[in-house]
Amino acid sequence: MIKETLYPITFKPILKKNIWGGDDICPFKGINPKQTDIGESWELSHVEGNYSVVDNGPLEGWSIEDLVNAYGWQLVGEKVMEKFGHTFPLLIKFIDACDNLSIQVHPNDELAKKRHNSFGKTEMWYVIKAAEGAALYSGFSRQIDVAEYVKRVEDDSIMEVLQRYEVKPGDVFFLPAGRVHAIGSGCFIAEIQQTSNITYRIYDYNRKDANGQGRELHTELAKDAIDYTASPDYRTRYMPQKDSVVPLESCPYFTTNLLDLDTTLVRDFHLLDSFVVYICLVGSFTLSDNKGNAISLHQGQTVLVPADTTQVKLEASPEVKILETYIY
Repeated sequence: MIKETLYPITFKPILKKNIWGGDDICPFKGINPKQTDIGESWELSHVEGNYSVVDNGPLEGWSIEDLVNAYGWQLVGEKVMEKFGHTFPLLIKFIDACDNLSIQVHPNDELAKKRHNSFGKTEMWYVIKAAEGAALYSGFSRQIDVAEYVKRVEDDSIMEVLQRYEVKPGDVFFLPAGRVHAIGSGCFIAEIQQTSNITYRIYDYNRKDANGQGRELHTELAKDAIDYTASPDYRTRYMPQKDSVVPLESCPYFTTNLLDLDTTLVRDFHLLDSFVVYICLVGSFTLSDNKGNAISLHQGQTVLVPADTTQVKLEASPEVKILETYIY
């Protein structure tokens, strides 16, 4: 079989209905007809049962599983492949919270491997839109211990020791595995995370479904996954700058930058042994690479640039905000 030369790849979004989902994802992404109660759009996923499927170019119809197996290091990078094997290591989402999400936590790699034979789940949020007064929760407001955690879950007072942040567009939060967190009503967020779907639900506001049943809680599982350390501030601080690469977060699982452009930016990846993902938050742009490929992208679209690409040119038209993420 003659393999196609890799090019910038887009995928069909996987839309998820949720009890807390809203109406903004389809208009944001330009999807018609509009669907309601959509809480998430999985833009790029190698989670079992939710494999992303290519929707552009000669590889249209291939799954992310097919791509990783066929192209290996050319797609993801040699070092990435050594570390994560044949699993594409990132899950990219848009999240539209019309209601509060549950209070939750994710296990780290060690615990997730032991319990679920899975990667852990470290993630980050970039707030795209926020209703007036919209807030999210990240971390504890003061130090607690396991016994206090259990007691507060039992007496419905866990919210009293969580750090609440009112948010605005451009706010960023890094959420290492073990940090208790929740997205609040009115938040529209881009999420970058490890490829994992392991979530321990701690508290769900005593909500009931149509049958009068509450959603399952994972109090005991969460107990050993939580990092009980309290920090003075969980918000990521950065200085916005036009037409520059602005670092937001860097960890062993991903490095993410913000690009706020109204001109052309060239990115050189000769020394980067990784794929690059671009997530368009605002506006539109054209991406062209060193192989002669070009693709136009608009708000709500995500593109995967293969690791064997050595240079890309990003041309804003006329103004665009983009998240750039890779593994360094």
